[in-house]
Amino acid sequence: MNLKQGCFVSLVIFGIATLGYGQEKKDTIKLSVLDAQKYAVENNRSVKSAKIDIEMAKKKIWETTAIGLPQFTATADYQHTFNPPIFSFPSSGLIQNKLTGVDALGENLKQFSLKNTDLYQYVYTDPSSGSPITPENQVTFNFTLSQLVFSGEYLVGLQASRVYKELSDKSFVKTELSTRESVATSYYTVLIIYENLKVLEESLKVMDQIYMDISKMNTQGLNEETDVDQMKINKSNLQTVVTSLKGQQDVALKLLKFQIGLDFSQPLILTDSLTGIVDQGNFQFLSSSEFNTETNIDYQLMQTQENLMALSFKREKSKYLPTISAFYRHTKLLNEPLINFQPKNIVGASLSLPIFTSGSRNSKIGQARLDFEKARLNKETVNQSLVMEYDRARNDYQTAFSNFSSNKESMELSKKIYNKTVIKYRAGVSSSLDLTQNQNQFLTTESNYYNSVLNLLNAKAKLDRILSKY
Repeated sequence: MNLKQGCFVSLVIFGIATLGYGQEKKDTIKLSVLDAQKYAVENNRSVKSAKIDIEMAKKKIWETTAIGLPQFTATADYQHTFNPPIFSFPSSGLIQNKLTGVDALGENLKQFSLKNTDLYQYVYTDPSSGSPITPENQVTFNFTLSQLVFSGEYLVGLQASRVYKELSDKSFVKTELSTRESVATSYYTVLIIYENLKVLEESLKVMDQIYMDISKMNTQGLNEETDVDQMKINKSNLQTVVTSLKGQQDVALKLLKFQIGLDFSQPLILTDSLTGIVDQGNFQFLSSSEFNTETNIDYQLMQTQENLMALSFKREKSKYLPTISAFYRHTKLLNEPLINFQPKNIVGASLSLPIFTSGSRNSKIGQARLDFEKARLNKETVNQSLVMEYDRARNDYQTAFSNFSSNKESMELSKKIYNKTVIKYRAGVSSSLDLTQNQNQFLTTESNYYNSVLNLLNAKAKLDRILSKY
């Protein structure tokens, strides 16, 4: 290979590698909280599975409906008969005397009177003159058109299939609401970790600068070595917290991608800021209870389940009713036999009336009635549970709102005190102990503030789900 060929091959390989890199590179997706929720509704695996359940319910409705529609079937049967029977015509044959055993040729068998048959028997010696009764090979085609005329079980089953579709629809709504709540919670968690991390990294920069300053002062003998050691400990502790938060941020971001149905390798940027969400959150201290359980999706699911059990009970009772069906059948033989008594066209109807089942039917009815009673009790239980859940969620929201207000004020005050202490320490007015104490106080209040923000946002998301406000 000469130099030109080698350069050409290198360029081709470089171009293929560059093309592959360009294809593997993914565009960055930017999502707000609402965009993330909408994206999850379209791509979350649980939501997709709930959508499939709806489509299956639609197919089930048509499957049940088709039972009462005309049914047309066609069958083909092949039959081979070994040694088919022969039908011979009595035109000629041998006549054998029963007494003498002498054979005589009879030209016309009809000439013998009835009394002659006592002395003679007919012996047919020419079977080739006859015809087979059935063909050796036969193909039979049957075309049947049937129609269900009346069936109480079918009518109830048709109603039940539609209620099952309604149950699938409500299950999808429940899955969607839960997914929206989970996505919002994960979104808030990522933002809070990011904001907390940003504050801590700024504090770490300030601490690094202070550590460098007091280290220089210590070399000049202007402070004690314990001040340097104390500041080094504070710096190391803060660095540990920052490293831990970075790991938590990566895990929280992956959880968010998982919930919205995004690949882990897909770059994602959150466009909403924590400040903007808090400022536009329309938070308020709830004092009155305004909750109607009938608007909650969990109660609606139990109501639908009760209706389904009621139809199941009705279906078992409908088995006492008769079932009536009608049919029309056309039969076609590929090889018509010599003698065929089978009709080609038949119209008929059937009536099925259950009379005695040894108590089996009554047992099934009793089981269905008990299932219906259980469904009604479960609905009442869910109704009471939802009231308690709402009261608990409202109380949690009120508590979170109070903690958020107080922690926000405490963080602002501690930050103000810490900044002034830093200025005093650099001026030599404040000690390292005061700086350490005020710094720890600020970090504690700052952590409490972000935790209270997360608790408030999560409490509001839970309350919105219970109230179906998504």
